[in-house]
Amino acid sequence: MATTVAEQLVNQLVAAGVRRIYGIVGDSLNPVVDAVRRTDGIDWVHVRHEEAAAFAAAAEATVTGRLAVCAGSCGPGNLHLINGLYDANRSRVPVLAIASHIPTGQIGTQFFQETHPDRLFTEASVFSEMISTGEQVPRVTRSAIQHALHAPGVAVLTLPGDVADHEVPGGDDQLVVPPTAPGRLVPAAADVAALARAINEAKKVTLFVGAGARGAREGVLELADLAAAPVGHSLRGKEVIQYDNPFDVGMTGLLGYGACQDALDGADLLVLIGTDFPYSTFLPDVRTAQIDDDARHLGRRTPVELPVHGDVAETMRLLVPQVHRKKNRRFLEQMLKKHESTMSKVVGAYTRRADKLRPIHPEYAAALLDEAAADDAVFTVDTGMDNVWAARYITPNGRRRVIGSFLHGSMANALPHAIGAAFANPGRQVVAMVGDGGLSMLLGELITVRAANLPVKIVVFNNATLGMVKLEMIVEGLPDHATDSPPVDYRNVARAVGIPAVRVEDPADLRKALTDGLARPGPALIDIVTDPNALSIPPSISGEQIRGFATAMTKQIFGGGAGEVVAMARSNLRNIPRP
Repeated sequence: MATTVAEQLVNQLVAAGVRRIYGIVGDSLNPVVDAVRRTDGIDWVHVRHEEAAAFAAAAEATVTGRLAVCAGSCGPGNLHLINGLYDANRSRVPVLAIASHIPTGQIGTQFFQETHPDRLFTEASVFSEMISTGEQVPRVTRSAIQHALHAPGVAVLTLPGDVADHEVPGGDDQLVVPPTAPGRLVPAAADVAALARAINEAKKVTLFVGAGARGAREGVLELADLAAAPVGHSLRGKEVIQYDNPFDVGMTGLLGYGACQDALDGADLLVLIGTDFPYSTFLPDVRTAQIDDDARHLGRRTPVELPVHGDVAETMRLLVPQVHRKKNRRFLEQMLKKHESTMSKVVGAYTRRADKLRPIHPEYAAALLDEAAADDAVFTVDTGMDNVWAARYITPNGRRRVIGSFLHGSMANALPHAIGAAFANPGRQVVAMVGDGGLSMLLGELITVRAANLPVKIVVFNNATLGMVKLEMIVEGLPDHATDSPPVDYRNVARAVGIPAVRVEDPADLRKALTDGLARPGPALIDIVTDPNALSIPPSISGEQIRGFATAMTKQIFGGGAGEVVAMARSNLRNIPRP
């Protein structure tokens, strides 16, 4: 019996370990959807917006390391995928997208819903090809799967609806390439030796660690011990290196906390390990080394004198034996003491006595959520202030995962990310930390959660404002404008689609609401009314930022907003970093 293009494609995906496709059905996708219906071992997950399909697939790929798939119908359908695919590709997770197309005879005629997905998705992928004949399918699909898994990144297959029904001739029976163990990139011995000499000669070494150090944690900590080096981290590096780390000094950047910035500024040798940290203004002008398995990352954020091209684990294996244990550990001790003081006096100040403050301080809500959540929970985090609270208050332990749009910076990612994480991890607690701004953008995905009865716990930090945008405006010396939203009771919105929900306005009720909500079977939503004036105070405040804040507040007062200025001061001045 002849096999159609759609059937061949679905069979190859199943052979690659794919268990579901996220998307919305449509006429040009009908052959693929029907092939899924008739094939054991794979399901169609009906989301309410294709952007959510791409984010869900990205989260599944992130937590499993396996290929995940999303799909969009021709024209507007697959265009909706692009934001989530950009995010997945920048995060280097293996996602395959099926972008269906108009009938082949109409391509190039400005036909109804005509776009050119094979061109449009090029920038958001590592592979983008159109299938025009049945003969192409086996090899092109294999190639797409290989690119997605091993680049890694997004592979896009553009498939005209009529071609999906074409027959696939025999002769190529291999569905997928057999899996192989990942290779390791060993750095040049001379580069490692040069870095070892620099570490041995330096008096004050700081390590700054990113997600590229995954799998190399023990080696990095051994290096820190030998070099008497405080260890800071990027946001994506937090879950890799922070937990059980006696050398930890926190994170830098606008989301940062602790003594990381002091450790960066005080070093005479900075070693960047598996990080492409983009905010160069936070990187000091000191002698810098960088270790990365992607040579394109070397030196593109800050001048690098000692580049090492290799896997972090392989580099540590060769580097550590060449590093002499430093006797003078004063710099490390000073930074650890500074970090302890900052965490207790500054970051800790956000949550002290907060059980009596109304509106609820979001930092307090994040701290209680951290306590209530499971030790192996998957947290999905919206971009914005939720990102800050997760970075500062969600405690990694080697089993938890924290997923967000950390490189692409998209709003509305947390709920669809949670959908993918929940499908991929049945029985594992999945907590979506959503802002009201992000939730409102893809609100329809509450229906997806309810329809699939996914046990996603949705914690809404509801401040009726775009808090991060407000902070950005203030730092630039502008009064915040057009950042506020009408108050919305998301408890009632959730209940309307059948999700059990509570609304919390009194901080005294918060702990019980979180504990009960997380323990409830199936989906649940906890709508927390938080202080719209609670902003992220970075661990290091520049004179320019202070001037911007003062200018913005002056403009606000002259614009008749004196009350708002006082409220903001009350919410934040107690948290400004002090020595």
